[in-house]
Amino acid sequence: MANMEQMPENLVHGNRQPAKPRILLAASGSVAAIKFESLCRSFCDWAEVKAVATKSSLHFIDKSSLPRDVTLYIDDDEWSSWKKIGDNVLHIELRKWADVMVIAPLSANTLAKIAGGLCDNLLTCIVRAWDYNKPFYVAPAMNTFMWNNPFTKLHLETIDKLGVSLIPPITKRLACGDFGNGAMAEPSQIYTTVRLAMKPKPVHGSS
Repeated sequence: MANMEQMPENLVHGNRQPAKPRILLAASGSVAAIKFESLCRSFCDWAEVKAVATKSSLHFIDKSSLPRDVTLYIDDDEWSSWKKIGDNVLHIELRKWADVMVIAPLSANTLAKIAGGLCDNLLTCIVRAWDYNKPFYVAPAMNTFMWNNPFTKLHLETIDKLGVSLIPPITKRLACGDFGNGAMAEPSQIYTTVRLAMKPKPVHGSS
């Protein structure tokens, strides 16, 4: 469980810009969450990283293997330190803290929740409160038949209208044994996609 006593100090922006971008990485319930540790490590040298995991994703994440400086928040942390009106609300504080959010893996179930506006856990509450002027990336992971389902196309079109950026899945042998599209993009590809998108644009006229 995350240390909530330090939340206000850690999450409130100061007047000075942080030296590194603040990346909120999230995992939902897919076997691809076994790669979440690798994803966190990919970002740590470049960015400040905080992590969120849904209850089902914890079946595949070894929390003790995550980088030491990455705080992992789970559903039980949401209201664990809230006592009265005026206390910090975790999903709002994380939304304020982050410059960028990345959900990898994004399961079919969490995709459907986001497209429908549901907010029944810590992750989907952050998404519902998200400022869509800030970058938001998703890397889906699901069985090929689920990926090809008409609901998936409909849900992807819905979140695209919100400004969510898709990092498409890849074709390979899936955890279930099937071969096809639906495997999460490799952590290195996810990192590179976000890093390049955050690269400062050259100023016209500069040498």
